[in-house]
Amino acid sequence: MSTVETATRKPPRRPKPAPGSRRTSPLRVLGMVVVLLFTAFNVFVLYWLLASSFKTPVEIFTQPFQLPRQWFVVGRPLRNFIYAWSQAGFGSAFLTTVLLVAAAAVTVVLISAPAAYALTRLGFRSSNGMTNFIAVGMGVPFQTVIIPLFVGMSEVGLTNNLFGLYLIYVALSLPFTVFLLTGFFRSLPDEMEEAAAIDGASPVRTFVSIMLPLASGGLITALILNTIGLWNETLLAIVFLQDNANFTLGRALFTFYGAASYQSEYGGLIAGITIVVLPMLVLYVVLARRIITGLTLGAGK
Repeated sequence: MSTVETATRKPPRRPKPAPGSRRTSPLRVLGMVVVLLFTAFNVFVLYWLLASSFKTPVEIFTQPFQLPRQWFVVGRPLRNFIYAWSQAGFGSAFLTTVLLVAAAAVTVVLISAPAAYALTRLGFRSSNGMTNFIAVGMGVPFQTVIIPLFVGMSEVGLTNNLFGLYLIYVALSLPFTVFLLTGFFRSLPDEMEEAAAIDGASPVRTFVSIMLPLASGGLITALILNTIGLWNETLLAIVFLQDNANFTLGRALFTFYGAASYQSEYGGLIAGITIVVLPMLVLYVVLARRIITGLTLGAGK
């Protein structure tokens, strides 16, 4: 190569940085502002909820943003919570919700895990089509099937029945959970299955002894997400439960809303909302890192 050509050759062009990769990028600044404002708003709402749950109705309306005082002065700081727990039947509803949600969430994961494994690891020719078909279930709003569900469940005597609501919870949660777990099973190494096959392990033994422990992060993530979603569910409980003895927390709160509003018992009403919201909020704060890590792992592979 001649010296002239070497001298006239232009250096390679530097690639442009990705959008938002610069520290002073306007897009990054705008995103941070939006995130901070959204976080501040949610923290403010949480503060108002917790503070109002310890206030009298007069304090809620006249001093909405100040710290509670009157119930602490008279020595009854938990009065609103005691009222909601006893008058709204939150005691039995809390136990019912815990048992129902735990049973439904565990059942969903137990059914979805082998289904996702079969779709992703056993080499079915139509596995991609079946996965897409199952994913379609996530796009169907469950509100559109409430009337057919109610008619069908009433025909077999499963309305106003916790077992019937349990079946509905499991059925409606399966599409999302199967779709979520397929990402985890796809990310697992093939070498482990090949080694198990060489050792003579059956597909069932390979799944139970090798693949399930490797996918434990995804299983826990699916279990937590189903627990949070089913705990906060209210519409199905309103439609399918009529007996007070079978009420879940969401259903009991809906009934309590009418009575508390009629009696102007807004402190007890907000305390009831706090009882419903706080357990899942604490669960998410404690396990947020595991949930985000699990979702990122499943989506990234």
